[in-house]
This record gives sequence, structure tokens and C-alpha cells, in this order.
Amino acid sequence: MKFKYKAITSNGQKIEGVFNAASEEDVVTMIKGNSYLPVKVERDIGQEAQIEIFKSKVKKKDLALFCRQFFTMLDSGLGIVKCLDILEMQTENKTLKPIIGEVNGDVQKGLSLSEAMNKYPDIFPTILTNMVEAGEVSGNLDAILERMAVHFEKENKLENKIRSSMVYPIALLVVSIAVVIFMITFILPTFTGMFAGSGVEIPWPTRVLLGMSDFIKSYWYILLGILGLMTFTITTFKKSEAGRAFFDGLKLKLPVIKGTTVKIITSRFTRTLSTLMDSGIPLIKSMEVVAKVVNNLPVEEKIEDGIEEIRKGVPLSRAIQNVGVFPPMVDSMIRIGEESGSLDEVLLKTADFYDEEVETSLTKLTTLIEPIMIVGMAIVIGFIVIAMYLPMFDMMKTI
Repeated sequence: MKFKYKAITSNGQKIEGVFNAASEEDVVTMIKGNSYLPVKVERDIGQEAQIEIFKSKVKKKDLALFCRQFFTMLDSGLGIVKCLDILEMQTENKTLKPIIGEVNGDVQKGLSLSEAMNKYPDIFPTILTNMVEAGEVSGNLDAILERMAVHFEKENKLENKIRSSMVYPIALLVVSIAVVIFMITFILPTFTGMFAGSGVEIPWPTRVLLGMSDFIKSYWYILLGILGLMTFTITTFKKSEAGRAFFDGLKLKLPVIKGTTVKIITSRFTRTLSTLMDSGIPLIKSMEVVAKVVNNLPVEEKIEDGIEEIRKGVPLSRAIQNVGVFPPMVDSMIRIGEESGSLDEVLLKTADFYDEEVETSLTKLTTLIEPIMIVGMAIVIGFIVIAMYLPMFDMMKTI
């Protein structure tokens, strides 16, 4: 059970937090064990519910801030428990805040930081828990956390680039659909009476649009229901194993986005592998973590095949080449790193290169999508306008 507590430190500072315990007495014992004076202890039912509802909303920027602040405090000489106390109080993310309290409670019970964090895989990624474990073993946890802060900052920057590149096309698509619906449901019907009283035969494009207009106005709730059902079905399917495999595979096949997807995967792969290996984590374990980070199921499966090859003695460069996804430059750079004994540095330089390539590729992709959508919008609206004026031309001929 989770309990909220308030206490006063030996120097008079008021603190508050969340602690996982079997009873209030255990919380009081914990507080007194830290030489604090307990003020208030109560069951935290609200926080428990929050963890379940919002547990998937811890973003890369939140993890980057968590690691950066943790590093700063450790580097200043504070203990892990004290750092977690402060982090819990000042963390604004409503999902991460109670989890830090849980981790803090587990550490005070005797678990290592990595073991405590490993209990929340939906909050702390595998790469972070593995890196923290490596930092605990090597005694340089502060340096590891700084490295992870940089890693998550770059990941956040990459995600922001991808997100921002899609804002304009999505906005244009929404506006286009709204304009078409407005013209069909409000503008076109104003001409209906004129067409009906003229005695002129209405052309088929106009009849089609009038039929669409009547259907939308009469059964709009059915359309909304179908749209909601489709959205729910697709979202549910995407979360399934088969859905992930389908959509991730599609990203690697579509001509327009294939190149950009490969560059994004390459950037994540090289940067994560460099970070892990530079921290002293063995190659096999590093590759197992990296397979999860690329965020593409078909590529993840191919990397796992590559791991089996490495276990049999195949060099990393050959295993990556056999994966068949990454650009030729990647296995060439890895081969150079293997021969020179500076694989982590070479991987980092490769990641920096592909970061720039991703930015350039996203810009090109957006530039390509914009005119296609504008032309498509012009064709649809042009068809509607022509359909509205065709009967008027026939009426003028009759007159």
C-alpha cells in the first residue's frame, strides 16, 4: 500500500513524499530511521489510481530531466535516498512523481537503485535500468546518469523533429476535410431549389454530391460512429503484436517514408549502442537492449537474429550487414571501429551523422507531402465547384 507522509528534518526543513509499506507504523519507523520527525501519515489512494491511469505518459524529456537532476545532486555529494526525496518533491510529472516515491521506499528497504527501478518497466526503459546497474557496479553512477541525460535529450530532440514535421500536413488534411464537408453540406444545398425548378436534368457529378450532402446531414451520427469504431479498431490493432509487425513493416516498404524510417532507426541504434558500450556493458547485453530501442518489430527480430550470430563468433560488423536494414555506411564504420578498438566513438560519430540526415530527410519529406496534399485538395474542391456550376451552364443553354 502507498502512504503519503509529512515530516520535519533535523534542521527544521519540512518534507513530504510517498512510501510503499504494509502499515502506517512501517512508514513512521522509516521516517524515524532517517532521523526525521513524523508529522502526518495517511493512505494515498489517489496516487495509486493515478499510477494506473497515467503510467504511459512519462516522456523522454521527463526522463532526461530526472537523470540530469539526479546527476547534479549526486555530483554534489548527496546520497541516493536524499536525491530521491528531492526529486520526488520537485518532479512535476504526475506519473513519475509517485513512482520515484516507490523507488525511494524500495531503496530504503535495501534494494539497489537498479532493482527498484526495474520494478517499473513501463516508466523506466530497459536501457536506463541497465545503465544504472552498470553505474552501481563500476561506482560511477553520477557519470552514467549524466550520459543517460544526454541520451534522452537527444531522443527527445529526435521525436520533436518527427512530430513537428507532421504538424503542417495533418493540419492541412484536417482543414481540407472540413472545407469539403462545409461545401457539401451548406453551400451545395442552396443550389438544390434552383436546380429542381429549372426542369434541367442534373448531371451525375451534381447528383452524387447532392446524395452525399443528404446522407451527411441525415446520418452524421452514423458517420461519427463509424469513424470512432475505425479509430478504436486501428488503435487496438496497432498495439497488438500482429499490428505492430504490419505497420512497422509498412514503414520499411512505402517509398515515400522508407528512407526516413531507416535513418531514424539507424540513428537510435548507433547512439544507444555507443552509450551502452561506452559504459562497459557487454556487447550481447547491449544488443539485446538496443533491439528494444529501435521501436520497429521487424528490425528488432532481425537484430535478435544478429545477436545469435554474434554468439557464434561472427563479428558485429558482419552481423549488422546480415540484418539487411541499415545503410552500407553503418557496417563499414563498425568494421573500422572494431579494427581500431574505438567502436563506441565510431558509433557516436555515426549517430551524429544520421541525426543530421534525419533532419534533412524529414524536411524533404514535408516538402514533398505539402504539394501533393495541396494538389489533392485542389482537385477535390475543383470537382465540387464544377459539379455545382454544371447545371447552371445547362440552364443558361436552355434559356
